[in-house]
Amino acid sequence: MACRIGELVLGCRDPEVLARFWCEVLDFVVLDREGNECIEIGARDGFGGTQPTIILSRRDQPEPGKSRLHIDLNATDRDQDAELERLLRLGARLADIGQTGEEQWHVLADPEGNEFCLLKARLNPL
Repeated sequence: MACRIGELVLGCRDPEVLARFWCEVLDFVVLDREGNECIEIGARDGFGGTQPTIILSRRDQPEPGKSRLHIDLNATDRDQDAELERLLRLGARLADIGQTGEEQWHVLADPEGNEFCLLKARLNPL
């Protein structure tokens, strides 16, 4: 039997800000919270459902070094350019990590600087 990802954990300074951002980006909802320290967001079918949940866990100090995990996104109901505009309006910003400009993806950063990519391929919604 194989494993599957149940949740991703992201250390951050302000879980509320990132919860709002990622809920808008992914059409997720807040599933659970532990005071001001931790917020779990995910698809409406919740933990163990169609998609992994994301745990946003408060960290006063950023962890040293570059994050070894980032999220890749695929638009489901619009093309890449339209989705890029939407993400930028939500508070994402373009990130330069040495791209050539020939890539078929955009590198962005969320409001706390966590990098993620918007891929060109469009996926069917679940």
